[in-house]
Amino acid sequence: MRTQVVIIGAGPSGLLLGHKLRQEGIACIVLERQTGPYVLSRIRAGVLEQVTVGLMEQLGLDARMKAEGLPHDGFNLADGERLIRIDIKGLTGKEVMVYGQTELTRDLMEACGSRDLEVVYEAADVALHDIESDAPYVTYTKDGVEQRIDARFIVGCDGFHGPSRKAIPESVGRGFERVYPFGWLGILADVPPCNHELIYANHERGFALASMRSQTRSRYYIDVPLTEKIEDWSDDRVWDELAIRLGPDAAAHITRGPSLEKSIAPLRSYVFEPMRHGSLLLCGDAAHIVPPTGAKGLNLAASDVHYAAEAMLGFFKANDNDAIAGYSAKALARVWKSERFSWTLTKLMHRFPEDGPFERRMQLAELDYIASSEAAQRSIAENYVGLPV
Repeated sequence: MRTQVVIIGAGPSGLLLGHKLRQEGIACIVLERQTGPYVLSRIRAGVLEQVTVGLMEQLGLDARMKAEGLPHDGFNLADGERLIRIDIKGLTGKEVMVYGQTELTRDLMEACGSRDLEVVYEAADVALHDIESDAPYVTYTKDGVEQRIDARFIVGCDGFHGPSRKAIPESVGRGFERVYPFGWLGILADVPPCNHELIYANHERGFALASMRSQTRSRYYIDVPLTEKIEDWSDDRVWDELAIRLGPDAAAHITRGPSLEKSIAPLRSYVFEPMRHGSLLLCGDAAHIVPPTGAKGLNLAASDVHYAAEAMLGFFKANDNDAIAGYSAKALARVWKSERFSWTLTKLMHRFPEDGPFERRMQLAELDYIASSEAAQRSIAENYVGLPV
């Protein structure tokens, strides 16, 4: 089998890129190790920047997002006693969209048939070959039979543990990593949110986040040590801790309910350079991980897709080799800025084990400065709504 581009991974970045290439008449095939229902079962982010919303609009797949999504023109930081509202619409003229990653992925999956995007699910043992040449190929096993796809480019959208990044020789690539000493314990419940906007809370007991997926489904988080076990956290214990950390105003409006999903996710910051080697390009979690503070993960993947699609269009439509050559530097410039914002917000809102009374006072002083400074709020708003691509 032969195509122009093989995309490995049918998460949102792989499907976004596949749809974008097909829209431009570029042949591609998407390979996915898991089943479609498994991909849809992943509970992930829910705040979309302009770049992600814009891609869905360009693809003409934004109808359900616009009908069911929740446009937000602000969010809140809390210091245990008050809410500090960041008016992103007033400060930047833009807004974000609260729309679950699962729903966005569903929209992309359901459009594959009508948009002539071929996705091969349950593709096992995916391996990349000859990526340093102009004729790379991918092998995989489907129903016990080994298959081969020849292409001009391979794009790895297969996450942190996928084979794409591992195909780049150690002598060429380098990873930069910061592993955090805590995880986020998340609870998803069919209850109305406690606030119409997100709340990121810094409390002396630790971090908390009040978020939502819709007007009737809420997503909450608290940070816990990595030694904690999910079975030790009953629903009641989670709700009790959230009420303390989010502060009295938010606690008064929390509606409790049974958890639909509850888990502990470790946090890390990670960037791999370069994001392109030979005929292989990396997108999304295959190249970088951000802590969820600030909701940059999916949106960074979308900006990668934007740059990768630009590069492919330049190559296939204008015979521009420089477009491919420039992909990594262009994508990494935005990646590192987003990593900086996520790291800064994580440091501001979480208690680290090595922190003492001085560091706590510094956090409170920074939050107090943000509360009184439009310039500080503008900087946060610009980064939260998404830097330009």
